[in-house]
Amino acid sequence: MFFLITLGAVLVGFSMALLVIANAFLHKQVDERLDAALNTLGAAADVGPEGVEWEFDERPALMKAAASQENVAWRVSDDRDGTVDSDRQPGTVEMLTNALQTLSSRKQTTARLDWNGVGWQIGHRRLHQTQSTSGELADPIRSDDGLRYSMLTITVGISLKPVHTIVRKLGLSLVGISLAIWLSALVIGHFVSRRALLPVTRMAVAAREMSVDDLGQRLPGSASGDELDDLSGAFNSLLDRLQESFERQRGFTGDASHQLRTPLTAMLGQVEVALRRERPADEYHRVLESVHHSARQLRSIVESLLFLSRADAEAILDNLEVITLTEFLTVYIQNRPKDLRTEDLRFKSGDTGSDKVRAQPVMLAELMNILIDNACKFSEPKTPIDVRIVNEGQSVSIQVEDRGCGIGENDITSVFTPFFRSTAVRQRGIEGTGLGLSIAKRLTEAFGGTLSVTSHVGHGSCFTVTLPLVTRVLRKP
Repeated sequence: MFFLITLGAVLVGFSMALLVIANAFLHKQVDERLDAALNTLGAAADVGPEGVEWEFDERPALMKAAASQENVAWRVSDDRDGTVDSDRQPGTVEMLTNALQTLSSRKQTTARLDWNGVGWQIGHRRLHQTQSTSGELADPIRSDDGLRYSMLTITVGISLKPVHTIVRKLGLSLVGISLAIWLSALVIGHFVSRRALLPVTRMAVAAREMSVDDLGQRLPGSASGDELDDLSGAFNSLLDRLQESFERQRGFTGDASHQLRTPLTAMLGQVEVALRRERPADEYHRVLESVHHSARQLRSIVESLLFLSRADAEAILDNLEVITLTEFLTVYIQNRPKDLRTEDLRFKSGDTGSDKVRAQPVMLAELMNILIDNACKFSEPKTPIDVRIVNEGQSVSIQVEDRGCGIGENDITSVFTPFFRSTAVRQRGIEGTGLGLSIAKRLTEAFGGTLSVTSHVGHGSCFTVTLPLVTRVLRKP
């Protein structure tokens, strides 16, 4: 509609401008014809000291030139407004007589007047006898045949009816042509618009047919390389990410259900067995310890699930503190609860330079607990577990390296996926929920860092926490 309105305005403006130009050009031609007619008729008069002699009938060339002028009326009158000669057309003498009186009263030589509903361009020219040789005007001489006058007035009128007819026909033609162009633009524009927006219609139909049950559907592309093709590609990329997210959520939900069901089933089974008959106090004590262990495992799973279920914006930690990693890890390892693997833990700070980062001490300690417990779980006792700090210019890394069984190439890309546990780990009977490394990765990202792993089967694994350095510490006033 905007295009059609604009096109209509352009066509109307063009037509109006063309009509104005054509009308001005035609009226200019009329003025030129009027001046030419006055010159032609003026040439038929002989002006001299004895008076003005009208010799129109004696000059065939002038008569022929005057007769060739269509829609031209003329009249020659004397000083008493008597008609000397005219074009012999009926009604023109009266019209030119009234026109001459009007021009004389207005003191104009040319004007546009209406006569019986028809417009005329009127002009007149006066021819006076010339001065005598003495410098004075001779007395008017009127011979018996009436050919000499003291003054003659030539009045010429040209009908504007042909001009109005041409302008009207031109206007009608412009209206017809403009309307045809506008209607053609309407039809062609409608066809082109429908054709151009056909990919959008197909996208809308495909989008309506999409459902949660079939996430593999995608919007059809136009294969034209234009903006619509780019839009469908961007939308399909969004659908790919959404499908991946939904599939992860489905897998997460299934794994979570399985992990929650296992300790609950164990707890209920042992309690049901204990309640079938009276048992000794030691047996009840053993059952309670087993239920307590399962309950702690269940609590750990629930807390991990609650943390992982938080959105990225909600998982951002507030009140981060500037921490010197060397001092923090030294105190952390000293205060770590003593167990069988305490002697295997080795901390190497070295000459790291600046190692100030922003983190929460409690959550950073939890991150280190996960990585060190993971290293202890997948390596044999009496094998070293190294904790190192490495300065990398704009960042600093904490490396936790063990000498354990390592991670296979097919599994290394999935170790940070919630509930992922490799087949080798399950066969070896190593306990775990598969949530620790997922939480560690989420904590690292909350600190603005990254968590990565390198591993070789049979030689161990190295987990690296990379955090940005604090280059400027703002002191409180």
